[in-house]
Amino acid sequence: MLHTEVAVLGAGAAGLSLVHRLTRAAPGCRPVSAVLVDAPPGPLRPPSRTWCFWERGAGPYDAALTAEWRRLRVHGPTGRRTEDDIDPLRYKMLRSDDFERFVARDLARSDGVTRLEATVETVDGDAHGADVHARAADGRPVTVRARWVFDSRPAARPPAARTTLLQHFRGWFVRTAWPVFEPGTVDLMDFRVPQPSHGLAFGYVLPTGPHEALVEYTRFSGAVLSREAYEDELRRYTRDVLRLGPFEVTATETGVIPMTDARFVTRPAPSVFRIGAAGGATRPSTGYTFSAVQRQTRAVADALHAGRRPQPPPAHSARSLAMDAVMLRALDTGRVDGAAFFERLFAQVPAERLLRFLDGGTRLHEDLSVGLRTPVLPMLRSAAELPWLARDRPTARRNPPSPTPRPGSPAAPPPTARPPEETV
Repeated sequence: MLHTEVAVLGAGAAGLSLVHRLTRAAPGCRPVSAVLVDAPPGPLRPPSRTWCFWERGAGPYDAALTAEWRRLRVHGPTGRRTEDDIDPLRYKMLRSDDFERFVARDLARSDGVTRLEATVETVDGDAHGADVHARAADGRPVTVRARWVFDSRPAARPPAARTTLLQHFRGWFVRTAWPVFEPGTVDLMDFRVPQPSHGLAFGYVLPTGPHEALVEYTRFSGAVLSREAYEDELRRYTRDVLRLGPFEVTATETGVIPMTDARFVTRPAPSVFRIGAAGGATRPSTGYTFSAVQRQTRAVADALHAGRRPQPPPAHSARSLAMDAVMLRALDTGRVDGAAFFERLFAQVPAERLLRFLDGGTRLHEDLSVGLRTPVLPMLRSAAELPWLARDRPTARRNPPSPTPRPGSPAAPPPTARPPEETV
């Protein structure tokens, strides 16, 4: 049996961020021992993926970034373009493989963190600690006894919710024959794609150079598409809208993010906490997760280093979650036109303020100013009916083959990287 103060289950964004912060204590802080339990290579280990987020100026992971941008652009369905500088914020792209290598370098220099490859089977916790029962790749049982356990693994069952939409996507990493991309600007939402009868769809372009970009087709709806349908939409978008000319697909990514007003159980046992997407870090209205993960793990690490109870703080404020619940209901009922809704927001609200709003960093008067730029009557009707709606567990509404689920963000979904597939 391994004994440690902290056991971290899962080596995704949340798990790696937490153990990394535990190794970087300020001078004078108490040391913390930790065991990071990661599933062996196989179906339980998430594929390589990409996270996007925004923050003010320089950040702790800048050395591992793929790219960053200061300008965002949104295209309306009719071609109307809104472009804005988000200074002092930066929109950043971080690949999970680069992040893991970045964290691994610090872990290798630390004596406080042990990494264990094993599949967690059960977690038994009480007020004095918890036992993590796992099985190594060779079938050998392993038990970790910890004072505190932080579990970032996806929940076995989705929590009950009044509204759950799926944000699902497929992306191509492309290399073009001609310099067609603007490396300084992200196309955050491009609604110049056919809109479904229910929900919304948009293109998304993250340029990493004049010839290179991640190009995605994303849809908000109740069911995913077949792989062939995503491929058809991407071909149409790259050919008819972006007009890229000849290009090579160097890798792909696919994912599904639940956008839900569910209440997440964040403390299943007295000494066990859920963090990351499993702990409600995904913002319901957008699918972004990485920034909330950093807030959670920073607070937990600070508490552990100070010898306090390491209760993760709420990932999002009650006010933010209430507003998101109304928006999800309005979209799911079709009371608002999704493409027009987002186009109007970006056209009428400065992008820097809107990003702070989406990250829960605005004050009440700023929230009200954003709310007044939404369709007020449909939103009020949706808000009025929410208290009367039952919370049900979402049913499977996916049409096979379905994308690989992962915790991420709409603009930063974890991709399934593959070798070059085709030249278009």
